[in-house]
Amino acid sequence: MLLAQTDNSVRYASGWGTFRDSMRAPVHGWFAYPAGFSYKAVECGMDLHGIAPGMTVYDPFMGTGTTNLVAKSRGVNSFGAEAHPFVFGIAQAKLEWNVDEKKALKAADAALAFAGDARKSKPSRPINGEIPPLVTKCYEPNILSDLLYLRDGMRENSNGRTRQFLRAALTSVLRRVSSVQTGWPYIAPGKPRKPAPGVCALAAFSARVREMLADIRTAKFSAALEWENANHDIRNADARDTANFIGAESVDFIFTSPPYLNNYDYADRTRLEMYFFGDANNWRDMTVKVRDRLMISATTQVAGGRDGGKLSAELRGDCPRAWNFLSEAIERLSVARLSRGGKKDYHRMVRGYFNDMHRILRDAHRVLRPGSSAVFVLGDSAPYGVHIPTDELVGEIGKGVGFAGWETEVLRKRGDKWKNNPQRHGAALRESVVTLRKG
Repeated sequence: MLLAQTDNSVRYASGWGTFRDSMRAPVHGWFAYPAGFSYKAVECGMDLHGIAPGMTVYDPFMGTGTTNLVAKSRGVNSFGAEAHPFVFGIAQAKLEWNVDEKKALKAADAALAFAGDARKSKPSRPINGEIPPLVTKCYEPNILSDLLYLRDGMRENSNGRTRQFLRAALTSVLRRVSSVQTGWPYIAPGKPRKPAPGVCALAAFSARVREMLADIRTAKFSAALEWENANHDIRNADARDTANFIGAESVDFIFTSPPYLNNYDYADRTRLEMYFFGDANNWRDMTVKVRDRLMISATTQVAGGRDGGKLSAELRGDCPRAWNFLSEAIERLSVARLSRGGKKDYHRMVRGYFNDMHRILRDAHRVLRPGSSAVFVLGDSAPYGVHIPTDELVGEIGKGVGFAGWETEVLRKRGDKWKNNPQRHGAALRESVVTLRKG
């Protein structure tokens, strides 16, 4: 432990599951987002903290809505904030259980008929520069034409929540029918998939629509009777300041998983989908519409002084121990980069991350009722071999902003699959659960 903490206990946890649990579960598995976590972890957290129907939970890093979806299934009210606009749209679709099934099927079949007719007249859909090259490199020409015809047919034949649902279904199909590797963490247009998908995009879309409607029926059947009475206020918003939609001391429990400090560009994860739907067309679009809105966790986000230039004075005032530790680590990183390949701005990434985290923890303390808790699932990191114990630092900063205490549970070790990489640091990393208690 790099930060000595007298009231912090560390123990190893089990039974919290993995993201694969969510990918196999109805509704939860509609979109494979790498920032996701197991719905079983949320259920476990709610059970441990006595969250019952009529109470309210909040996820400041809502992602695709795992916490809120569990809350909905249990008749628990929820708030959610997600700064990534595309990911927020997926969460909206997953939480909308009042889709009219007949309208959805009618609109889906109309989109399929539109695509079928268009394919007969023009098997190769003209693109004329409307789609960035990245997308065209990910599909066989006939598959891409079918996908674009489906997109056009969906826009022609749906609106409102029906269109939102069909867009989620088409999103779910995009990577399934690609001819190259498009899985986590990067799209690789130069690497063919093995084996090749060999599927029809129209058939895949039709099947997925019906699977997702069945998921909603299953979710409703399995949910607590109170689910229809629960309220869910989710926003495409910044978790650093939620005063405009979450009142002080109005939340009974927080369960969330912030971005890990691992230099992973979460904006890049949705580039294929956003390019396909026309939500963005280039790197600048992705930066303005996504990267600049997200909490800093990657070196691609620190241009233009977004890291604040220095650790904030407010952080120093609230938690001088964490501030001193981070100041020393940031200095070591700023020196290390000068002799390392790539000269990554990890020092600025770490600085921006904890400046942002400090503001988020302040706001989390504001919204929680006295006697309640906030659970953060997160991982540590060691850029250039400089260990950043994120779990301990979040606990320390949480205590500095007013939480009464904190404790850590270790979920698993991390980084073992890179142990034979000579460029990799030797620090032992872990994924942890930090629980902050409000007095």
